[in-house]
Amino acid sequence: MADQWEIWDVYKALFALAAGIILGLERELKDKSAGLKTITVICLGSALFAILSYRIGGENEPTRIASYIVSGIGFIGAGVIFKDAVNVSGLTTAGIIWLAAAVGTSIGFGEFYLAATFMAASLLIVYLSPFLNKVFKTKKQTRIISFVINKADRQIKQHIYRDIKQQGILLEERRIEMKEHQLIVSAEIIIATHAVGRLENYLIENDLIISFSL
Repeated sequence: MADQWEIWDVYKALFALAAGIILGLERELKDKSAGLKTITVICLGSALFAILSYRIGGENEPTRIASYIVSGIGFIGAGVIFKDAVNVSGLTTAGIIWLAAAVGTSIGFGEFYLAATFMAASLLIVYLSPFLNKVFKTKKQTRIISFVINKADRQIKQHIYRDIKQQGILLEERRIEMKEHQLIVSAEIIIATHAVGRLENYLIENDLIISFSL
């Protein structure tokens, strides 16, 4: 098939470039792993795949190539998600990457208004989320509790668990480590915000607990 140059392709490239910069700038300003360059290139690449898909697939099969963007972009999104203990970071960045691919694909197929609408909606929720979090602030939090006891007092571990659970705290043991004659116990807890101080006092006043972190 002969190469055909159309002015609409230039418009699509410019719109994809602008959309990528707008989406990527928000991530860049927050110093995220996938910033301006990454998001912009993803948006441009998705638009190009959509254009090629439409041209090569023709009227009968216009999504032949573009359909693989959805699965392919998942590998890039997965690379920016990190888990540290109970905290997971990078989910919003992965979502922006997924959205950039969708916006680029929409632009490639000529759906400019559709792409602009969803891009505006996503940016609205991204910028409004800090205010919404303050209004609808959760009353519970997930933490990792770790405490040290003597090996000879290992039976006290279950008593400590029982006392913590009696305070209405959900607890799940994660790790036990023995170092010399001491046991280091780590557990994941879900605790109400107002109950954190009470748990701290319990851990401080328990003479069998050598040290702890919360």
